[in-house]
Amino acid sequence: MKNNDWKDRLGVVFSTNPDFDFQEENETQDATLPPQQQKLRLRIEKNGRGGKTVTCVSGFVGSDNDLKELSRMLKTRCGVGGSCKDGEIIIQGDFKARIIDILKQEGYTNTK
Repeated sequence: MKNNDWKDRLGVVFSTNPDFDFQEENETQDATLPPQQQKLRLRIEKNGRGGKTVTCVSGFVGSDNDLKELSRMLKTRCGVGGSCKDGEIIIQGDFKARIIDILKQEGYTNTK
């Protein structure tokens, strides 16, 4: 028996074919590269943030959970807040030198 749950088919155009079988496309997560192969880039931003300075870490290749875990570790070690969205870690304040040191201790050798 087919699974006829309508919630699984939201956004699908109706078909009159009685043998139509909706195939769901599953998004695959990128495999997280080891720390030595990550090419992380840091930059200081001030634009569009009400004059506040933030440190942005970009270039992480991997799953969202691993990115959130790295973000949590950086925020804890720096003792500040921040966020993690769109594949980028945002740390409140100017902590570029400290974050580079922390990432190098954790094995992220290709960090600038």
